[in-house]
Amino acid sequence: MAALGWLTPRRRSATARSVLAGEAAAEAARKTSQELDHLEAARAADPAAPESAQPTEPAFPVPGDTQAAAFFDLDNTVMQGAAIFHFGRGLYKRKFFERQELARFAWQQAWFRLAGVEDPEHMQDARESALSIVKGHKVSELMTIGEEIYDEYMAERIWPGTRALAQAHLDAGQKVWLVTAAPVETATIIARRLGLTGALGTVAESHDGVYTGRLVGEPLHGPAKAEAVRALAAAEGLDLTRCAAYSDSHNDIPMLSLVGHPYAINPDAKLRKYAREREWRLRDYRTGRKAAKVGIPAAAGVGALAGGTAAALALHRRRH
Repeated sequence: MAALGWLTPRRRSATARSVLAGEAAAEAARKTSQELDHLEAARAADPAAPESAQPTEPAFPVPGDTQAAAFFDLDNTVMQGAAIFHFGRGLYKRKFFERQELARFAWQQAWFRLAGVEDPEHMQDARESALSIVKGHKVSELMTIGEEIYDEYMAERIWPGTRALAQAHLDAGQKVWLVTAAPVETATIIARRLGLTGALGTVAESHDGVYTGRLVGEPLHGPAKAEAVRALAAAEGLDLTRCAAYSDSHNDIPMLSLVGHPYAINPDAKLRKYAREREWRLRDYRTGRKAAKVGIPAAAGVGALAGGTAAALALHRRRH
């Protein structure tokens, strides 16, 4: 952490835990990105991004601008639904928790998505439950499982349009990072599979390769995402006014506001209004109007009910 202590001045809206979470995510992202460098050749030959889906603005991204980078939110921006839901489906399949606990959590999370309300108590329950799931497990074990879960539930849910936007930055010689509240291990797997540079995600503490059940700071959400991007930009020598950021959620306005090229992708109602008022670029790859109104893809409700990391498991343990 000491290596990132020379960050540029930050807004006071970020708490100390947000700053710590952001710095931890940035440090973890830089380490993991080094492991992905060998994929550049394969990425250049990737046929998955059709030319017709590329951004229409000819001057952006600017080829060869190495002081620019792109930061992509994950849930409902790059992937249909939430990564943590799909990861939870895989853990449930592998007997990490019971059906009753899965259903309770899935319903709570579906309500949270539809209502768009971030209740602090619910957020605390979700944080503690996710940590209780992984406590005592080896990091390597969860990474192996995460690879399998990506193939089972996530690969087919990547938005082609958003992937094409990311590919445009890569083709311009720029680095592309995921920025998500999902665990950094899960985010890193997704970034590697998509040929991206790396990922900033929530960092769970581990000791000797085993999860302790504690976080470093707090979940990488809201202001913490902005802190992570700020920290990574400082460490990488990036000019944020030349960078781009992409998200579906108004919760990411702090991150979007940091860069010179903010995009609202599949935006929720609040972000759509905010983006239009500021003439930000918008992209919507969903088909259902209802989905456009509530800010989730049409299939996300099904995914939410079908999956999750079972925060209810922690509640169940505390109550019994």
